[in-house]
Amino acid sequence: MQRLETWLKENRVTEVECVISDLTGIVRGKISPVDKFLYERGMHLPESVLLQTVTGDWVDDDIYYSLLDPADIDMVCQPDADAVFLLPWTQEPTAQVIHDTYDRDGNPIALSPRNVLKKVLALYDEQGWKPVVAPEMEFYLTQRCDDPDVPLVPPIGRSGRPETGRQSFSIEAANEFDPLFEDMYDWCEYQGLEIDTLIHEEGTAQMEINFLHGDPLMLADHVQVFKRTMREAAMKHGVLATFMAKPISNEPGSAMHLHQSVLDVKTGNNVFSDPDGSMSELFKYHIGGMQRYIPEFLPLLAPNVNSFRRFLPDTSAPINVEWGYANRTCGLRIPESNAANQRIENRLAGADANSYLAIAASLLCGYMGMMEKIEPSAACTGRAYERKNFSLPTTIESAVERMEQSAAARQYLGDAFVDGYIAVKRAEHENFKRVISSWEREFLLLSV
Repeated sequence: MQRLETWLKENRVTEVECVISDLTGIVRGKISPVDKFLYERGMHLPESVLLQTVTGDWVDDDIYYSLLDPADIDMVCQPDADAVFLLPWTQEPTAQVIHDTYDRDGNPIALSPRNVLKKVLALYDEQGWKPVVAPEMEFYLTQRCDDPDVPLVPPIGRSGRPETGRQSFSIEAANEFDPLFEDMYDWCEYQGLEIDTLIHEEGTAQMEINFLHGDPLMLADHVQVFKRTMREAAMKHGVLATFMAKPISNEPGSAMHLHQSVLDVKTGNNVFSDPDGSMSELFKYHIGGMQRYIPEFLPLLAPNVNSFRRFLPDTSAPINVEWGYANRTCGLRIPESNAANQRIENRLAGADANSYLAIAASLLCGYMGMMEKIEPSAACTGRAYERKNFSLPTTIESAVERMEQSAAARQYLGDAFVDGYIAVKRAEHENFKRVISSWEREFLLLSV
């Protein structure tokens, strides 16, 4: 707290946003005057916010009261001095401080996404390993629209015209939104977010921001802060930024590609490479673990009913967990690199995924492969879309059911987290099923 207090005073902060991530990735917390924040040394929040759905509903009572204290007690939320970010869009000097959550006895809250990731990182630490990740975040820019029944359309750029057609990797198409992206880069630098390349992706007004590689917990924090930063920058310029996995019909979906490797803590060497630079046995086991276990953890990578609209062949989105060298039709891709940077790219996670849970799931699957010495399949050299092995669940319902039955998920993440997460996803899906879609009205209204 002393280091945090010094930092807040040096930056003349007057308000503090005390925040945690819920299971869906929504930022929840309190806004506090800085003096009160320093006096209270954190905050208290009802643990029940971790069982709230994306629609603001709650899970069924039998799950709610089996996982939470019947008195609906508060969590003890303690600030992390390494997860503090100045907010450049506020009128008063304001800092966002990410908190960790504990019960009254000091035990980490099992439902907390940040605690889930820390639990997975502790497994690596016990083996003398340090994971390294580099996320890539895809998103769409769209015109503002206040009617959810109206399809989204591309925004108007500097030329005064909306983008038409797909402009993959077009510099001029990205330049249409230069003022917006200048603010985004300035704001990210102001907050200490280590972002790298900006790319115009395949979709109309679809963009991608790449993060520099680093510590998984830090980057999970940065992805969460970046999403909010990108939305704020877009709104300042009169448009919207969405990280929805499939926001527009007949356009590619948006992913959160995760590059990951593992270092030996003592030597600093990449354990995925042998001394001659070839693929190590540990790397093969890591791939094998991802192939075997990702289908059981898929709801952490594809958390919403909309997430599964991404998984279509011939749309640069994977439909299985095949792996291959520089092969973008595979769910698991080995990019071209030298021995020090040897890594795997998990292309399955959607941009809508909770960054803590997606990174935790991806690393955990690889860890289990390394511990269990799981051999991978042969590398895919052609179009992985044509292969039928290692198929994935095709709906959120089947994915949730598979995770519920996963012994590995329960062993490593605990029954409380698995039951709570599944209950939230099922409550969200029940809400989704109550809504009649435009497709149903268009094709069934007068035809059946």
